[in-house]
Amino acid sequence: MRRIAWGDVAALKPEISGEQRRALSIAGVAHALQDGYTDLIYIMLPIWQSEFALSYAALGVLRSVFVGTMASLQIPAGFAAERFGAGAILALGTALAGLGYCFAGLSTGFFMLLVTLFISGLGASTQHPVASALVVRAFAGPRSLKALGTYNFAGDLGKMTVPAVLSLMLLAMPWRLALPILGSIGMIVAVVIFIAAPRAGRVAPGTEAEPGTANDRKRDPVSFLLLLSIGIIDSATRMGFLLFLPFVLKEKGATVQTIGLALTLVFAGGAAGKLACAFIGARIGAIGTVWLTEGCTAAAILALIPLPLGTALVLLPFLGIALNGTSSVLYGSVPELVAPQWRNHALSIFYTGTIGSGAIAPVLFGRAGDVFGISHALLLVAVLVMVTLPLAALLRRAMARV
Repeated sequence: MRRIAWGDVAALKPEISGEQRRALSIAGVAHALQDGYTDLIYIMLPIWQSEFALSYAALGVLRSVFVGTMASLQIPAGFAAERFGAGAILALGTALAGLGYCFAGLSTGFFMLLVTLFISGLGASTQHPVASALVVRAFAGPRSLKALGTYNFAGDLGKMTVPAVLSLMLLAMPWRLALPILGSIGMIVAVVIFIAAPRAGRVAPGTEAEPGTANDRKRDPVSFLLLLSIGIIDSATRMGFLLFLPFVLKEKGATVQTIGLALTLVFAGGAAGKLACAFIGARIGAIGTVWLTEGCTAAAILALIPLPLGTALVLLPFLGIALNGTSSVLYGSVPELVAPQWRNHALSIFYTGTIGSGAIAPVLFGRAGDVFGISHALLLVAVLVMVTLPLAALLRRAMARV
C-alpha cells in the first residue's frame, strides 16, 4: 500500500490495446448493471414491507438472501470461469441476475421474493471474481491498479443510475411491471457480454512472478488479514446504514420518489468518493484515508438522525463520499499486499469476506431495528464504524514491521 509517486503517472499514459479496452469495458458494464441490481432492492424494501406486511427483520432476510448467495458463491464462480471461460460465466450470471427480477414482478409473498432474490444473487455471484479477474489479467503494474479503480467506479455509476431509473419508472407504472423491464435489460446485456468478452485467458506481461523469488508467496498475510477485517466492518456498517436509510427518511416525511432521489445522492457521492479517495490516498496514504473516511462516516450518520428531511438530503452526497471512499482504498490495496500470482485468489477472498459481512449485517441490524427502533439501531451502526480506527492503527504497525 505504497503512496503513488508522480513518476508512476507516466506509466499510466500509454494507450491500451483493443483487447484490454474490451476486457475493461465488459467488466465495467457487468459491474455497473449488477451493482445497480443489488442496490435497487433498497427502493423496493418499503414497497414490499407495505404490500406484504413484513417486519424489519424479514426485510433484512430478503437483503441477506441476495447478498449472501452472491458472497458465498464467488469462489466457485471463479473456478467455473477457469473451466468454461470468463465470458460465458459472466454472461450466464448477468442473465440470471436479470431473470430473478423478471420473476420478482410475479411475487405473491415473502417466500416467492426469497426465491427470486436467490436467483438474482446466484447470477450476481459471478460478477466480482470473474470481472475483476478479467481486468487483472489484462493489465500489468500500476496500470492494473488504475484499471481496477475504473472498474470499481463503474459499479458506483450503476448504483447511482439503476435505482434512479426505477424511481422514475415507478412514477409511470406499478413495480410489478417495472422490475421485469429492468430484468430484461440484464438478459440483453448478457448476450452482448457473451459475444464481446475476450476469449483468451492470457495474462498481461509483467503480472507473473518469477519462480524462486519472494513473490512466490504472499507478501504480508498479517496485514492482509487486518485489511480484510477493516473491509468486513466497513461493508457491514455500510449495508446496515443503507438498510435503515429509506425508513429514516420515511419517518421524516419522504415519499418513495424522494427516497429514490436520496439513494441516488448517496451513490453519486459514493462514485465521487471513489475518485477523490484515489487522490487523497496518494497524498496521505491508505491508513490516513481510512481514518479520514471512517471518521467522517460516523460523524455524518450521527448528524443525520436529528436533521429535518431537507437538510438530510443536502448531507447525503457528502456522507456517500465517505461511506464508499473507504472501500475504494481497501480494494485497491489488496494487490499491494499480495504477490501477483495470488491476486485473483486474494481478490476472491476479499470480495467474499466483505460482501459476506454485508449479507449477514442486514439480518442483525434489522433485528436491532425491531427491538430498539430505527434511530438507536443507526446509532449502533455509527459506533461500529469507529471500530475500524484502531484496526487501521494496527495495520500501520504491521506494515511497518515488514
